[in-house]
Amino acid sequence: MRAKLLPLAGLYLVQGLPYGLQSGLLPLLLRARGLSLTRVGMAKGLYTPWLFKLAWAPLVDRRGSPRAWLALSTGALGLVCGLLAAVPPTQTGQVGLPTTVMGLLLLLNLGAAVQDVALDTVAVLLLEPRELGPGNTVQVVAYKLGAALAGGGLLILLPNLSWPLLFLLLAATYWLAAALAWAAPALRQLPWPLPSEHTHHLQDLMAVPGTLWTAGFVLTYKLGEQGAASLFPLLLLDRGASAPELGLWNGFGAVACSIAGSSLCGTLLARHWQPLSLLKSVLWLRLGGLACQTALLFHLDTGTALRGMALLSLCLQHFLGGLVTTATFTVMMRCSQLAPRTLQATHYSLLATLELLGKLLLGALAGVLADGLGPQPCFTIFLTLSVLPLLDLGLAPSTLACVRPQDCQ
Repeated sequence: MRAKLLPLAGLYLVQGLPYGLQSGLLPLLLRARGLSLTRVGMAKGLYTPWLFKLAWAPLVDRRGSPRAWLALSTGALGLVCGLLAAVPPTQTGQVGLPTTVMGLLLLLNLGAAVQDVALDTVAVLLLEPRELGPGNTVQVVAYKLGAALAGGGLLILLPNLSWPLLFLLLAATYWLAAALAWAAPALRQLPWPLPSEHTHHLQDLMAVPGTLWTAGFVLTYKLGEQGAASLFPLLLLDRGASAPELGLWNGFGAVACSIAGSSLCGTLLARHWQPLSLLKSVLWLRLGGLACQTALLFHLDTGTALRGMALLSLCLQHFLGGLVTTATFTVMMRCSQLAPRTLQATHYSLLATLELLGKLLLGALAGVLADGLGPQPCFTIFLTLSVLPLLDLGLAPSTLACVRPQDCQ
């Protein structure tokens, strides 16, 4: 299993770099330049290519080797980073980022979305049912570590690291990862796609056991959490927290806690905890943590002690979020393994797209809601939305209650 998990860890780490760059670094840079919360939130439109993964997922299922798709898309990401190194990040008199930079960031997301489909396909094919818990722990931990390095880490280093050098380092990282994807022995043994002339439709995807429930759950399980996570650091910035301070707490500190949560989830799953039972317990804890965070909003201006508690609440929510995400991804991958071989990449891409849509929906609208309603009503909405996944768990099918087929009999 180690021969499988080590290359997956390296590849998922570099896959998290674009997300960290645009979720951790970019919003704080734009807010520091005076952009409104609405305009900062709308910058998440750069993630649009991730919502169209179903357009090329069937090609990964039926055309060429998943290893080739993975190596080519990762190498292309290095090329885009090389182009970003040659473009200045600011222009005289301009408040936001130049159009060329925004276009290249959009292209970066397109390459990362193609890489995501290929890498998830490799994971679905590579991991046996008993390996799903450790495999998804590696996936989530490595991805978030990459996001932390590109978000909080770069936010701290940016004043001392030039823009060209920053993206040249990222380009070199992607090219090394492309070589890893091509040369890793475990990936070289992956089977080629089975020949199929059948064109799969949405009804074929939804016919896979457990798909309808899983699709509804992944679309809603992050709504409240993601809205709060997108808005809360910006509100702390408005109330006197510095960008390096947020980079430390909302970058390294929060992601370290998220990694700890994901690792704990992997340990519990390896000890045969059922993912759905684990999700129910952790979702209740997450709801309580969000309630405390909402209460803190009413008193953030009263002193530094409460602001410190607010920073700690970021870490707590990320710890619980790591547990929730890893258990959810395990359920998603288990559901996709129930699909026919020629449908697995497309099926997992459907679930992953819905999962991302649920995160982006409130992440993009959080600024609009805060500007229009105010922070406190906005967080009340997030709190209400966090109840939905708890209600969904009561309707979960028994086929998804475990990660090993023999445990379901």
